[in-house]
Amino acid sequence: MEKRVALELRGRTPSQVKELNLDNCRSTNIVGLTDEYVNLEILSLNNVGLTTLKAFPALPKLRKLELSDNRISNGLNFLKGCKKLTHLNLSGNKIKDLEALKPLEEFEYLKNLDLFNNEVTTIDDYRSKVFALHPSLKYLDGFDKEDREADDSDDEEEMNGNNDSDEDGEGSDVEEEEDEDEDVSLRAVYNENLEEESSASSLYEGSDVEEEEDDDDDGEAGDGDDHEHNAKAQDGDENADGSPEESTRGKKRKHEDDDEN
Repeated sequence: MEKRVALELRGRTPSQVKELNLDNCRSTNIVGLTDEYVNLEILSLNNVGLTTLKAFPALPKLRKLELSDNRISNGLNFLKGCKKLTHLNLSGNKIKDLEALKPLEEFEYLKNLDLFNNEVTTIDDYRSKVFALHPSLKYLDGFDKEDREADDSDDEEEMNGNNDSDEDGEGSDVEEEEDEDEDVSLRAVYNENLEEESSASSLYEGSDVEEEEDDDDDGEAGDGDDHEHNAKAQDGDENADGSPEESTRGKKRKHEDDDEN
């Protein structure tokens, strides 16, 4: 087991490890796992051959512990350093009576306990007695008190909800900062769009003003042409009126000359 633990570190320090899988590494007792794993949350020791939990380290953040298919019959008191434990799988072990389960009373967060394929499951009223022994328990062997099957999503929520309050606070702060950044970005985009629309409107209005000015210029030009035309027309009328007068006077003079002769 000690070699397997060292291998699973993969260059990390024990305090950096949050999940550790030691399944199938053969050992009858705990070796190589120490109190240095202060941030370990999930530990799997399935089918290792453990006969005792003696020397089990204090893991203050451990939430899920897999110990199925070993040869454990008692000694659950050695898990007392794992106060945050919510899931404990002891299926396929050698637990024979309720007395061996008594140490689990101290685990106030324990929600899911699996004792399938242990001799203890054959005693009368096994389920009701185990639920009575552990009031915090929600699921036993995958079912609740009303024999309803456990929902995986509920289990995940319970496990996630058991994180330290400080971590939750930090997560909330991060979310708030992300929301604020998102709001700022949205406002920037919105203002940008407004500026673009405003610029487009200004250009449009400017073109309208230019068109109106062009229309006015055309109108003034047209009025000038009309005045010039009218003036010419008046001149034409005078000339037209003048010509007949001159012609009549010429005729009268000619007639008077003829009479004198």
